[in-house]
Amino acid sequence: MSNVEYVILVNENDQPIGQEEKIAAHEQALCHRAFSVFIYRKPENQTEILLQKRADKKYHCGGLWTNTCCGHPRPKETTIEAGQRRLHEEMGIKAILSEIGVFHYIAPFDNGLTENEIDHVLIGELDNSTITLNPQEASDSRWITAEALQKEMTLKPECFTPWLTKALAVFLQQPS
Repeated sequence: MSNVEYVILVNENDQPIGQEEKIAAHEQALCHRAFSVFIYRKPENQTEILLQKRADKKYHCGGLWTNTCCGHPRPKETTIEAGQRRLHEEMGIKAILSEIGVFHYIAPFDNGLTENEIDHVLIGELDNSTITLNPQEASDSRWITAEALQKEMTLKPECFTPWLTKALAVFLQQPS
């Protein structure tokens, strides 16, 4: 079995138009499908979001805080299946996910890679599952309210991934 990961190339309407090796897609800034997962809980009627701090050695945005997990569906894999797979691989969490919205963003990085993604926002509520970080993916995690997160992102935007603002906006459009 090959360790080469492929992403689904899409047009601006999120219609599949092919596939490409993941790093090559980022080197060429090709538009591809992605997802951002938000796991939340509601202690004392207050919604908290689980953030992860990306491992320092990630191919981009290492050491930055972001949503619970993110990634790319593989060819022939649904976005929900991919979200559940990565959530378990990165955070050790199994959860039922649902899609709540989609956005497009483009973010070039200093290392020559560019994210050009149609990003599907997925959510799931945490039961009493244990969080077990995969150190290759995440170096830390924490719970935070959306209001506190927005304040931190305003004060220290350099500490957060470039897609988090748009993904959080989609999350916040959901009825509580």
